[in-house]
Amino acid sequence: MFFPKLAAVAIALALPMTAQAALAVGAKAPKFDTKAALAGKSFSFSLAEALKKGPVVLYFFPAAFTKGCTIEAHEFAEATEQFNKLGATVVGMTAGNIDRIDEFSKVECRDKFAVGVATPEMIASYDVKLALRPGWSNRTSYVIAPDGKIIFVLNEMSPAGHVNGTMDAVKAWKAKH
Repeated sequence: MFFPKLAAVAIALALPMTAQAALAVGAKAPKFDTKAALAGKSFSFSLAEALKKGPVVLYFFPAAFTKGCTIEAHEFAEATEQFNKLGATVVGMTAGNIDRIDEFSKVECRDKFAVGVATPEMIASYDVKLALRPGWSNRTSYVIAPDGKIIFVLNEMSPAGHVNGTMDAVKAWKAKH
């Protein structure tokens, strides 16, 4: 009984499809505090505190240690230094495999950026519910300006384009500030 459900989730996560919901550019990003990990060490992450330092690249992903999420984590890890040079903070959020985020932050995020626990309230407030797996998030990337407004959204289940899109948005914001 367990394996058919697991297989269905794995197939759903592998299928190319566009997610249907997300907050719009210009919307105020909901504030949150959550448990997170960086380089395998747990800490409390606060969006409000991160925004005091500059823009935040907030990306939601379905589950740690799945194929697409691992690809995306590697791409964000490779780009984190450039995001940091632009004054941006990168943080990934997941509700899937939250018992393994310390390990995921170390292994797949390569100690470069934090991964946090996406609570059901956070998933609802950011409108990123994974239709095929209630309680989990889809793959959506946001760039949030220090004033708390969303300046970029990519709502796409494929990991392709999330890093480039968020990087371009951060560079455009930086050029104006």
